[in-house]
This record gives sequence, C-alpha cells and structure tokens, in this order.
Amino acid sequence: MSRETHQACLEACNACATACHHCAAACLGESDVKMMAGCIALDMDCAALCQTVAGFLARGSESAPALCVVCARVCEACGQECGRHAADHCQRCAEACRRCAEACRQMAT
Repeated sequence: MSRETHQACLEACNACATACHHCAAACLGESDVKMMAGCIALDMDCAALCQTVAGFLARGSESAPALCVVCARVCEACGQECGRHAADHCQRCAEACRRCAEACRQMAT
C-alpha cells in the first residue's frame, strides 16, 4: 500500500464519520423521524466504524486493511440509504460514504 492510499483512506474515513454524525443529528430534526430511523441507525454505525478504522490507520495497524473491507460495505449501505432521501445533509452524507467506500476498497487491496 502506498503512503498516498493510506492517507487518502484516513482522510476519507474521518470525513465520512463527520458527515454521518451530522446527518444523524439533522435527521433527528426532520418532521418524520420514524421515516428516517434506518438512515439514522446506519449513520451511527458508519460513523463509529469509520472512526475505528481511522484509528487503526493512524496507528499503522496491520489489521487496518481487513477492517477496510468491512468499512467499505457499511459505507456502501449507508450511502445507499442516505441517497434515497432528498435532504441536503443526506445527499452530502451519501457522497462522503461513496468516497470512503472507494478509499477503503483501495486500502484493502
């Protein structure tokens, strides 16, 4: 793995976690919170996993690539769910999730 791939994945994970936290908080303010329950749950899972992976990457852990495989899957699921909603915060989150999933896939190879 190149230093650039490592750094790109670390940055994408941090950006995705931030976007997911923001999205979850904004979804809680939506008029139909029940409709957003799946989005909120995935946002929270994705943010937690991205933060964990970022820590593994920052420490240079040999386990980081294996975790990146799982992170890519969770980011894809979160991005798909967020992409179903028209709210700007959901669309921004979906894009951050897509970028993170791609960076994690690169890291895992």
